[in-house]
Amino acid sequence: MTTMIRTCAEKDVIELQDISISTFNDTFKDQNSPDHLHAYLEKAYNLNKLKKELAHPSSQFFFIYFKDQLAGYLKVNTGDAQTEAMGKDSLEVERIYIKNCYQKLGLGKQLITKAMELAQELGKKKIWLGVWEENENAIGFYEKKGFVQNGSHSFFVGEDEQTDLIMVKSF
Repeated sequence: MTTMIRTCAEKDVIELQDISISTFNDTFKDQNSPDHLHAYLEKAYNLNKLKKELAHPSSQFFFIYFKDQLAGYLKVNTGDAQTEAMGKDSLEVERIYIKNCYQKLGLGKQLITKAMELAQELGKKKIWLGVWEENENAIGFYEKKGFVQNGSHSFFVGEDEQTDLIMVKSF
């Protein structure tokens, strides 16, 4: 398998926006109303917001390529960039997005491994993430990687309140 992971920078913001919108839409369009989905995509992935996220010193983005094609990305947060107050000893995996046509090729495993390696390099004691309670495939994937449910929080797609399970893996 020919894959490559590289750090994403501000110059990549258009590609980041495109892959964010397409992967989220492809994954969740059948479970959400078009209006709620559109509102979420407009808010979450507008260029100014993505530029701020890329510039935040406690966030990192990584693109993954399969056979020289952009296949997905990873976003991790530490410190004050985390979306929940989980402590200074934590690293958050905010997003692992893989295009549908590249799923089941082990790319998600490579990205979660990258996140775990980063957490250990930074001396973090745990890694955590939020995953939609109805995304059984993702929950199973994270459980296989040693994550356990440790709570939940609300996640809004437009005005539609949904529940994300908080899953944690300690080192």
